[in-house]
Amino acid sequence: MQILTKNTIKEIRALEQRKARRDQHAWLAEGNRMVGDLLSADAFPCRRLVATEEWWEAHPEFAQVATESFLVTPQEMQRVSLQKTPQDVLAVFDETRNNKPTAASDAISILLDEVQDPGNLGTIIRTADWFGIRDIFCAPGTADCFSPKVAQATMSALARVQLHYFASRQELCDWIRGCQCPIYGTFLEGNNIYTTQLQTPAVLVMGNEGRGISPEVEALVSDKLLIPHFSFDGQHVESLNVSVATAICLSELKRSSVIKK
Repeated sequence: MQILTKNTIKEIRALEQRKARRDQHAWLAEGNRMVGDLLSADAFPCRRLVATEEWWEAHPEFAQVATESFLVTPQEMQRVSLQKTPQDVLAVFDETRNNKPTAASDAISILLDEVQDPGNLGTIIRTADWFGIRDIFCAPGTADCFSPKVAQATMSALARVQLHYFASRQELCDWIRGCQCPIYGTFLEGNNIYTTQLQTPAVLVMGNEGRGISPEVEALVSDKLLIPHFSFDGQHVESLNVSVATAICLSELKRSSVIKK
């Protein structure tokens, strides 16, 4: 076990910032369940594993998994953690995966068109994992999946869901044009999702929290869908949260693929 120095603490805490994550090509995960799941999945190389004596005693199988391992006191964990109430372990992972997640047979993918809220992105990744979605494609401007807020919200789903970021809007549009499957997107003028015969494989496009799907991406959507409201008096909120809308759409796509089989 190594000693946790001030410089190491500084480097770990710096991963809260996107620039530091890019410079170090690394990201931070915290919490007993999340770190344990990520280590067990072996999806990303572990650079640094920082844990209390209690955690190390309970998980001897991870003693040699990280490049650097640290035994710390609860007080030291408080100094290095980004959480207000730290748990017993945190880990720094390489951003390069050890393996590529296996795609489901119905091959549903998600395209996020500038989903900017970290909580929304994290929830979408977690929801994708629940429905067996293995690939999420991201337009420029979409939140960083390795930011601590996003990573924590995924509840270790990053071990199984891979995110792909386009370098430009042109690259994004070229990719959509090359897809040989329906491109679904939600719009107020779309067709009722519950009465539409959905097809898979498919790409599901979800737009920005405030602006929705951008005009250039909308032009490439082949099938516009509407999630109808069921308010008995016609009074209802203006729109659904994008992560909630994603869950509804994935549920319907999966239901359709099961019926088709």
